[in-house]
Formats: sequence, structure tokens, C-alpha cells
Amino acid sequence: MTLTEVMQQLESLGNSSTKNTLLKHGAREPFFGVRVGDLKPLQKKIRKNHALSKELYSTGNSDAMYLAGLIADEKAMTREDLQEWVQKAYWYYLSEHAVAGVAAESDYGWELALQWIESPEESIAAAGWATVIHLLSIKPDEELDLPHLQRLLKRVADTLQQQPNRVRYTMNGFVIAAATFVPQLAEQAKTVARQVGKVQVDMGGTACKVPDALAYIEKVEQRPRGKKKTARC
Repeated sequence: MTLTEVMQQLESLGNSSTKNTLLKHGAREPFFGVRVGDLKPLQKKIRKNHALSKELYSTGNSDAMYLAGLIADEKAMTREDLQEWVQKAYWYYLSEHAVAGVAAESDYGWELALQWIESPEESIAAAGWATVIHLLSIKPDEELDLPHLQRLLKRVADTLQQQPNRVRYTMNGFVIAAATFVPQLAEQAKTVARQVGKVQVDMGGTACKVPDALAYIEKVEQRPRGKKKTARC
């Protein structure tokens, strides 16, 4: 499919209800309001297409940018591509999902995650923590730098409540992911969740809520999860 064909397809899939919901979450014009579930048939049809993914991302259309993340060829993505994408990711669906998912599956996930979490820009720092979350969910434990992850957990305990909005959210998610996907980190993650306590995040007047990390972890412990096949969804 060409860029024009894909954009026409996205326009036909958009609906006003989804658009209004996404606007509340942070999306902005131009976009059509396509549900993620409706992007999946397109993803399946296109499969991985590096050139098309870059064209779609460059449109600035949120629906096209999200689809770009789904069809991006992680092996073809360069460090420079990912840096460009995270800079252009203007809201969390893009920074914490589309970009972070591709980054985690690329050859530069861990490197960029550690770089991004140091950024003074909220969206980039949140993308960094989200990339770590994705890495925990897909990488075998033996490929993870456990001592560094332990240091990151301590950093969350010491600094989460002083962080910007979306960074608090993704830090909280990191604590949950650490316990959910890496058994060796579970006890420390639970300790951190107790130390941090309730995490307040402005969800933009939507019905979305911040998960209670300790309660979530204890629930997951009753039904342990395995690793995911892909970071992107």
C-alpha cells in the first residue's frame, strides 16, 4: 500500500466518538480518530514496512503515527530514527506506546531508555521508562541488567513523587512490570510500591485511573504471567 492509500483507509476508519475520547487524552489535529483495534487489520495487511512507517510517522497525523509504530521494522530502525520519533511524539499514546514499543524491540532499546529517562522533557523521560517496561515484558531475564534495574527501582522509591505527571505514571508502571515479569525483582518492587504509596496523576478529566502498584502486583502473583511475544499492541 502507498502512503495515500493508507491515509484514505485511515480516514474511512475514523469516527467522531473515538476522536473526542482521544482529544481528551491528549491527541490533537490532524487525526481521524481510529481505534487501535481497527488498525490491526491494516497492520496485518501491510506487515513490516520500514519506508512506509517513516512516511506515516512524518505526516504528524496521530492515527498514522501509531500505525507507523505497529508496522515499523525494528531491525531497520536506526538510533537516529528513534530519536527523531521520540522528539515528534507529542502525546503519550505515541511516546509511551508507539515509540517505546519499537524502541524496545530494536537494537537500541536499553541504551535509549537509559538516555531518555534523563531527559528534562516530560514526554521523552516517560518514553524512556515505558521502554524499560516493554523490555522487561519481552526480554529473557538473563538478557536484563538486573543490578541496573535494582538501582532504577531505588530511584523510583526516592524520586517518583517529585517527577512530572507522565513520568510518575510510567515509573509506577515500571514498578508493576518489574514484579510482574522479573521474579528476581518482585520483592524489591513490592517494597518500593509500599514506600511510594498512592501515585497521583492528572488523567485529563478522563475515567482512566492510576493502578495501585502493590495491589496490582499482589493480584498478578495469584496468576503469574510469562513474557510477551511483542512489545507492540
